[in-house]
Amino acid sequence: MRQTDPTTDTPMGEILEMLPGARRALFARHHLGGCQSCAFSNEETLAQLCARSELPADEVLAYLLESHAHDLEMLMEPAEAREKLSTLRLIDIRTREEHEAVAIAGSEFFTQDLQQRLFAGDPEARLLLYDHSGRDVLDQVAWFRGHGLKNTFALRGGIDAWSREVDPSLPRYRIETGG
Repeated sequence: MRQTDPTTDTPMGEILEMLPGARRALFARHHLGGCQSCAFSNEETLAQLCARSELPADEVLAYLLESHAHDLEMLMEPAEAREKLSTLRLIDIRTREEHEAVAIAGSEFFTQDLQQRLFAGDPEARLLLYDHSGRDVLDQVAWFRGHGLKNTFALRGGIDAWSREVDPSLPRYRIETGG
């Protein structure tokens, strides 16, 4: 294991940072973290969560790492995406306001109409989905793949990584959340 790999003593907040798909994986397999009755705090360690849920922490950790490896297979690095741009259809899954403010050149805003056209079109189409920071896009990629579009990928780091690593002329922004 690398130094940065989580252990069973790692707080859940850190695990979610290291393994962005961990919440989805925990909920899918163990019904943890997806609703109020099975929630956990960012400070709670994986070992503590597993103890109160009567699950073997080492097995849960191994599953999270395996799920993360699978998630990595669905990611495309910004530099690789730039090289393959002519063979990809870029789909922006952010809000309309974000898309209208700043978007990767040639990308399409994801609407219900576009969804219907994509799913009725070529199942071999190569799609690259992106969001702001790459944190939520893997759920959408899994959904697209689950509906037969097996050549769908996520832009690692989202439009923010694209603006840092590929096109510095693209403005960067932060998302403000209410609170």
